[in-house]
Amino acid sequence: MKKCPFCAEDIQNEAIKCKHCGEFMNASARSNMPRKKIKWYFSGFFIFVAVGCVGPLALPLIWWRPRTSRTWKIVFTIIILIISWFMFKVTLKSIEAFDELSKLLQDLQ
Repeated sequence: MKKCPFCAEDIQNEAIKCKHCGEFMNASARSNMPRKKIKWYFSGFFIFVAVGCVGPLALPLIWWRPRTSRTWKIVFTIIILIISWFMFKVTLKSIEAFDELSKLLQDLQ
């Protein structure tokens, strides 16, 4: 028996991966393991398109994406919310401008 260098639990001498913490015992074993393929809806392109189409409603895709760190998730959330708020304000101003224009056109008739 030997101790895991990551969690200090006892493991078998032949162990490649610790059964307690899930860490590999050496870097070569870690690099030989195939990476899990992420699902299509977690791809960067799909999330970009989803955010462009539905704005902040696509935030769950970012938060459920397994390969993105918590820090980046927070940064992306803040950026998307700021852009959404800006677009909301621009939309309101456009509606007000359209309202004023329609009132001017009605006054001309």
